[in-house]
Amino acid sequence: MHELEERLRTTIRDVPDFPKPGILFKDITPVLADPKLFRATIDWFAELYAGEHIDAVVGMESRGFLFGAPLALELSAAFVPARKPGKLPYDRISEQYSLEYGTATLEMHVDAVKPGDRVLIVDDLLATGGTAKATCKLVKQLGADIVGMCFVVELGFLSGRALLDDVPVHAIITY
Repeated sequence: MHELEERLRTTIRDVPDFPKPGILFKDITPVLADPKLFRATIDWFAELYAGEHIDAVVGMESRGFLFGAPLALELSAAFVPARKPGKLPYDRISEQYSLEYGTATLEMHVDAVKPGDRVLIVDDLLATGGTAKATCKLVKQLGADIVGMCFVVELGFLSGRALLDDVPVHAIITY
């Protein structure tokens, strides 16, 4: 286990029964409170994709924004938010998906990425893969190419990676 993984494992907080009974929530806010650890996490992602010519980083609402925006700056790429319905002001496309505890929808502006753009998708956590798969569908609907997906945490026992077809997936920690 490398140093970053160890630091993240000891910093990420487990919150039982959130947002509903039976869910063990992985709270990344303590990572955000530690500037050196937060920087090391962004640097880890940036090193993975250095030299890949990323045109845009898509962050999923809302914790994906926290990691995606600084990563986009590091990669000299645009940042694109994938948002919940009613949050984007311009023309948009949408995709509905299933969660562990219900359904949800994500939207992106119709001009967020262009055909042929090389896109990296980022979020804090990969669970069942529904949110990640919906984001992939939005990016592909706009004609862009997905270079990869990266997460701070992957809940491997939920097999979310299997929904993502041939998209390369990287996570710093897997539970």
